[in-house]
Amino acid sequence: LDRQGRALMLSSPNGRNWFYQAHQMSVQRRRSWRSYHFTTADNPFIDSAELDSIRTQVPERIWREEYLAEFLDDLGQVFRGIQAAATAPLAAEPQPGTRYVAGLDWGRETDYTAIIVMDADRKAVVSIDRFNGLSWSLQRARLTALVERWQPTVIWAESNSIGGPNIEALQQDGLPVRAFTTTARSKPDLIESLALGIERAELALLPDESLLGELAAYRLERLPAGGYRYSAPEGLHDDLVIALALAWYA
Repeated sequence: LDRQGRALMLSSPNGRNWFYQAHQMSVQRRRSWRSYHFTTADNPFIDSAELDSIRTQVPERIWREEYLAEFLDDLGQVFRGIQAAATAPLAAEPQPGTRYVAGLDWGRETDYTAIIVMDADRKAVVSIDRFNGLSWSLQRARLTALVERWQPTVIWAESNSIGGPNIEALQQDGLPVRAFTTTARSKPDLIESLALGIERAELALLPDESLLGELAAYRLERLPAGGYRYSAPEGLHDDLVIALALAWYA
């Protein structure tokens, strides 16, 4: 105030936070406020071929916010094109010479244990199993029966909390299970890879009501520090989403 100073505020959008409000001061033609908007493509030092490559590797939301510099809502749907991707045939049978992989998310009482098997050659979901209320030994037996049917070359299973001991038991039984630790760093990459695959019609989903419902409800929330949190809305489940993401990762 005493020096009649200026401030220059630079940022990429992080939801509709304080920076968005400052931007709106200019949009609303407040005195002494000016705003400027540039996309990454406006930068003369950025190779357009690099941008073209990035465009094929990130979900639509990330592209719009990080590269087009658009202000988006803090809450949003993660998966787009779900119904269009639900083209995998029902009642699929194991085919000789086909490579299968699987993703596994653990649960017991309030949550569900879910396992999704995918045809890795055709990138199509072929089997979904989801259950709760069973002891760990019965769950492992049910999983073993599914493995005997489809013979997946690898099963990626979430290892957090209850997953660790169950994974060790399955490995001792000779099942091709690998542990995936879900963290604030690993989960966004896992979910965004699946979102991109669905958006670009790179995988076929089974027209399963529970699976499609979980995908449609799954949400992204902007955190105060600028990162994202991916989760199901309160009271809903995300076991099939995580199992599918792990199968896609496999």
